[in-house]
Amino acid sequence: MRVVEGWKIGCKLFIAYCFMLTAQIKIATRFYYCLTFFSACPLFSAMLTDLEKQVIASVQGDLPVTSHPYSEIADRLEVSESVVLQTLQDLCERGVIRRFGATIRHQRSGFKANAMVAWRVDEKRVEEVGKIFAAFAEVSHCYRRNPADKWPYNLYTMVHANDETACRSIARVMSEKAHVKEYTLLFSRKELKKTSMAYFADDDE
Repeated sequence: MRVVEGWKIGCKLFIAYCFMLTAQIKIATRFYYCLTFFSACPLFSAMLTDLEKQVIASVQGDLPVTSHPYSEIADRLEVSESVVLQTLQDLCERGVIRRFGATIRHQRSGFKANAMVAWRVDEKRVEEVGKIFAAFAEVSHCYRRNPADKWPYNLYTMVHANDETACRSIARVMSEKAHVKEYTLLFSRKELKKTSMAYFADDDE
């Protein structure tokens, strides 16, 4: 219960924070949201009102980089800004919108190298090691995946740094701290696509 209440408060605070943040963020940052997965469940989608679907469609890409982004969204939808904000808050509280935040374009902000580090971890230690890795500031993602016959790695982390040497150094420190010796680094060479999932069509597109 405490976790749920904390999450509700977090959603409210972040939406309010976006008001102040949007005007300051231009090149290095884009806004994104993440909905709980329901695209394969028509029943759940049908539970949303037309306005909720329109609001979701309006925020599933980049928000307008202005001092009042929600006001612009409201104008397009022909409702008030307060209605848009209340709708977003309701969606957060109901768990439809799971995460609503800002993501950094790391290449433009000085982080030139990023690597997916694949780790071979004893299944009994996955939770323990995952928490250790997730605590590193340089790690943006940490996932457990099933290994394959010729690919024994089952835990994955995305590590970001100024260069590849730094990425390797960070991975080495992580290895030592978690006592996991088997791992390999897969560096990104070219970004072919990076976008948020579009759950509903935006009439303006």
